[in-house]
Amino acid sequence: MTSELAMAKSVAAEAGQLLVSIRQAAGDIPSDDKAALKALRDRADAESNELITARLTLADGDALLSEEGVDDENRLAAQRVWIVDPLDGTWEYGQGRTDFGVHIALWDMARKRMLLGVVDLPAQGVVRTSGDLDPELPMLPADRPLRIVASRTRPPADLAAICERLAQRVGQDVEVVNVGSVGAKVNEILSGRAEAYLHDTGFYEWDLAAPLAVAKHYGLVCDHWDGDEVDFNLMPPFVKNVFVSHPGIADDLRASLAG
Repeated sequence: MTSELAMAKSVAAEAGQLLVSIRQAAGDIPSDDKAALKALRDRADAESNELITARLTLADGDALLSEEGVDDENRLAAQRVWIVDPLDGTWEYGQGRTDFGVHIALWDMARKRMLLGVVDLPAQGVVRTSGDLDPELPMLPADRPLRIVASRTRPPADLAAICERLAQRVGQDVEVVNVGSVGAKVNEILSGRAEAYLHDTGFYEWDLAAPLAVAKHYGLVCDHWDGDEVDFNLMPPFVKNVFVSHPGIADDLRASLAG
């Protein structure tokens, strides 16, 4: 997979720089100018998708599933499926924030496993891949509360209670931080600024595929809230929820999910 991972990393980086340049060229857009912000986001999504689609080299038997592409059910019979999000964290991108990214992943249908994943966070200058050498998780913090990353717009409804139960179990304060792109959320954990990510209202495979591949490579616990493995290349391509945690708190966090 070395050559395909290198290709995916290069394509994601090129798409990421395109997104940055499009945003810079747009200049400052007032937060209340919804039409201009929508036009910026739509253009960035479309042009990033066009670049990725043109640059990715698909082998015989491969299919492509992209947020911005037309979904074709023939992908269900493919041997492998490239799962792409040309711009994850679209809202944050339009707001001029740095927590947006490009996701590229490759799923093996026969073996039911992710072959590679690339998360490029161009505004942060960070790239995470499933092939990073010597992946190492940060130690659990002793000088601050544990942190759970959640969606800014769709956090779990019971998140405050989950944090309270976790704090009681581990004897340490727990707080919530809000981050945009799923790739940026996972990077918060890998960078030692958070310890877990919870999402319970469902989202699409392209949001999660590459970040999950990277998270597993680094040793995070990644599955559904009930412990079931996350499957991909479904019809529709929808993931019901996700549980991502530093292994040092995974058991306590899982036990804290239920009241």
